[in-house]
Amino acid sequence: MISDEQIMAQIKSDIGDKIADITIQAPRRIHLHVKPENLNMALAYIKEKWAFTLMSTISGVDLGEQFEFIYHMANLYTNINVRIMTPRSDPKVPTTTGVIPGAILYERELQDMFGVVVEGIPDSRPLLLPDDWPQGEYPLRKDWKWERPVEVIPGGK
Repeated sequence: MISDEQIMAQIKSDIGDKIADITIQAPRRIHLHVKPENLNMALAYIKEKWAFTLMSTISGVDLGEQFEFIYHMANLYTNINVRIMTPRSDPKVPTTTGVIPGAILYERELQDMFGVVVEGIPDSRPLLLPDDWPQGEYPLRKDWKWERPVEVIPGGK
């Protein structure tokens, strides 16, 4: 079995000029930070070279001035979290469906929950929110405020 250190060293050797940072956060947990324009290249590289074929999810964090999105990839031995940042003022990320077709569900979730534009997504319909959800309201943004709806109890007082 190849070690995390060997994978990290090979990634640095092969695509080091395209990555912002790479670290081992814990055993079997490699964090790879790239610019959004290098996301698909990095995903294709780790998929083809290291068989990271499973995208378990895409998670997001509202950091105030920007959003961080983390693409969680796995193979039989370890996990790589590919991280990108995008400005809150113009949140855009490229679709990854050309590399990982199943990513479309996670990308649609990013659109619903963060209001990020996923450029090139083949199907941008809302996924999680109801059809009558207010435009411009994104539940995973720090500035979103939830207001409890008035309860109407039929026959109640």
